Amino acid sequence: MSIERAGSKAEALRLLDANRVFALELDYETGWQDAVELGRLGDKRGIKVQYRGQESVAVRSRDALLAGLGKPKTTFRQRNLYCQFDLGLLADHELEQLEAKATRLGDYILAGHLLREADSIWS
Repeated sequence: MSIERAGSKAEALRLLDANRVFALELDYETGWQDAVELGRLGDKRGIKVQYRGQESVAVRSRDALLAGLGKPKTTFRQRNLYCQFDLGLLADHELEQLEAKATRLGDYILAGHLLREADSIWS
């Protein structure tokens, strides 16, 4: 059994019907609206269903930030990008460009010391 990600309600229902998952994460815009209904279906099958609107990413370097923002975004969630390197080393215009790109993706660039727990790491 595994933890699966559903990108739509139809996909979530299909995964719940398959009954081969341990947990199901709803990763689509209206997932919060479906969380209670799908959670009840999951409970009947012993499957934990959850919706999270955000995820925390530990970013280890400038290059990791550039690479991560350069890849297609595969989640609907807002990503809080906690930079584990000195943002002061970036030129002002470069930081502004990176923040603008992150904002267009629905993400935020934050100082690394604010990170409590990372869901993923960009290295």
